[in-house]
Amino acid sequence: MSTDVAAVANWRKSSRSNTEQECVEVAKLPTTIGIRDSKNPEGGHLPLDRITFTGLLARVKAGDLDL
Repeated sequence: MSTDVAAVANWRKSSRSNTEQECVEVAKLPTTIGIRDSKNPEGGHLPLDRITFTGLLARVKAGDLDL
């Protein structure tokens, strides 16, 4: 029996999330960083390698991805 690592991961809400629609959680997984919608945690997660995650954070902080 294998354990779903994402199910037991220590998910934390991003400091960039707000209380309305944009709620993101992140977790350090064994080989990736997981990102998921905090309002739908059972909906799965997006696994990113650490280099890609770091690039994503840089773009978010720079405001490159604001809608």
